Amino acid sequence: MAAPAAANEVTITVTDLRSSEGVVRACMTTVEKIFPKCIKDPDSHRTVVPANGTVTIRFKGVKPGKYAIALLHDENNNGKADRALGMMPKEGYGFSRDAKVRMSPPKFEDAVFELGQQPKTLTIKMRYFL
Repeated sequence: MAAPAAANEVTITVTDLRSSEGVVRACMTTVEKIFPKCIKDPDSHRTVVPANGTVTIRFKGVKPGKYAIALLHDENNNGKADRALGMMPKEGYGFSRDAKVRMSPPKFEDAVFELGQQPKTLTIKMRYFL
């Protein structure tokens, strides 16, 4: 019988927040079909931290695997991504591997990274449409 995979840590540095208002919501998942709405994944790693300058987020106890991260700068702390005209994000967002947003959020494959036996450090730039 093989030993279970050791848990590890993922550290995310979030840059380019336009204000210190509200919070940064982070969600990390292995489930491709629901990304970036990984709140629907009961095994996802999630956290909410105050928005202030450069933010550091740590997920501990993470098993090796393929993950993607979605961030939201929830400036009014209402728990959702506010939109203008029902489409354009009014608040900041960011994704692992700096995955680009075009007419829709990036696909899992554009944001995926692999966590092995070593801790992983990522930098994600917050982006704003409006």
